[in-house]
Amino acid sequence: MDLLQIVGIAGALLTAAGILHAVARHIGVTATLAWIFAMLAVPFAGPIAYFLLAGPRLRRTRRHRRLAGEAVRKAMRRRLGPAGFPAAVLASSPLAQSVAALGTRLTGLPPSAGNLVALRTDNVRTFEEMKQAVLAAERSVWAEYYIVSDDATGRAFLALLAEKARQGVDVRLLYDAVGSSDVPEDGLEALRDSGGRAEAFLPVNPFRRRWAVHLRNHRKLLVVDGERAFLGGMNVGDAYAGGSAAGSTPAERPWRDTNLALSGPAVADLATVFAEDWTFASDERLVPPSVSVPARGGSVVGIVPSGPDQAANAAEQTYFAAVTGARSRCWLTTPYFVPDEGTLRALASAAFRGVDLRVLVPAHGDVAVAQAAGRWYYRALLRAGARVFEYEPAVLHAKTLVVDGAFSLVGSANLDFRSFGLNFEIGAVVFDPEFAAEMEGLFEADLAESREVTRAEVEQRSLPDRLRLGGARLLAPLL
Repeated sequence: MDLLQIVGIAGALLTAAGILHAVARHIGVTATLAWIFAMLAVPFAGPIAYFLLAGPRLRRTRRHRRLAGEAVRKAMRRRLGPAGFPAAVLASSPLAQSVAALGTRLTGLPPSAGNLVALRTDNVRTFEEMKQAVLAAERSVWAEYYIVSDDATGRAFLALLAEKARQGVDVRLLYDAVGSSDVPEDGLEALRDSGGRAEAFLPVNPFRRRWAVHLRNHRKLLVVDGERAFLGGMNVGDAYAGGSAAGSTPAERPWRDTNLALSGPAVADLATVFAEDWTFASDERLVPPSVSVPARGGSVVGIVPSGPDQAANAAEQTYFAAVTGARSRCWLTTPYFVPDEGTLRALASAAFRGVDLRVLVPAHGDVAVAQAAGRWYYRALLRAGARVFEYEPAVLHAKTLVVDGAFSLVGSANLDFRSFGLNFEIGAVVFDPEFAAEMEGLFEADLAESREVTRAEVEQRSLPDRLRLGGARLLAPLL
């Protein structure tokens, strides 16, 4: 038997092992078939990619994250006792009650009343507000981001954290090892030398006890003194904070995010999520500070962390429940629209039922294949009676949902396979009609700067265009 035959047999065995493992896993049919196709189409590389990105160690990684969360929650329950369910939610719409109950069961974090919630859509001003909050910190600054870039904004942020650490503030930075692969190492070293802490989430290192390529921490979260918090779609970098000049390519265009500034009891839930992630990444159990005093007349807010450590993904289930339960209108914004079959059917069903379903996506995305895949799905929505809009002034990076004028969601999760299955995400559901009206006003303002996609133009796509979009769609489960 010559070398070529040995290589061929080894490749066949590796492919067979990968296919058998994929079939035995409890993942969706679409993702399973996509991986099988990839392994058959690309010998050696396909199976190796499968075992790197979706291999058996992912179960162990999920379990370790879940155990870290349970340790933090146990310490919190001993100190604070059981949490109640706000009467304001119980008196709201049946759908809002269902969504609140769903989030509570999946995350263990019931919604809390008395929160002050402020909508933030100007990236430059939002980042400046976050900076001022950090500057005013007296006890702690806990920051968790998917991307901390090696640019002026990223370096200034690290320098600011280092300065607060030198002042004796408890400064902790948790960054994703892949999303922040170019994070300035000298900035991290300066932060640590100043007394601060910095940890990478799941470094890609096969010699570590826990590592994973595909499971990423996509959360964007800042908690200051356990009393103020910011969350949404904005990372730390020039593109997000308005540091880059407008240009012709997506990378050069300004970015538009939607974020929330929070104070009140919900901040303690966000601190709990950070503490769980920190405990998992560092093996140092961290217990968050006491709950903030509720504000009179504030909003009811439910914090919805989601991730692959959950038996049922809380972000996916929340979107599904909101869309299927909508009665009058459901307006959502997402930068990456690559829904799985269940979500697509839920959206189409809502439109068929007569719900005013509108989907807002960017006209100029930063990931070409994801945008192409998303455009493939327009046809199903438009045929059902939904309306699709493409936002033109900037790279739209916001992730929001507003339903029936009753409740809203702002967070980090996109409407795609990755956010609903592989990423750790964070969101806030605001059960407040007044805030929902503000969200609807923002959505309508965005539509005024968007182009509506018509059914006629989608039906008349050329054959090359259909092939290009269809090919991108086949990659959707792997994106």
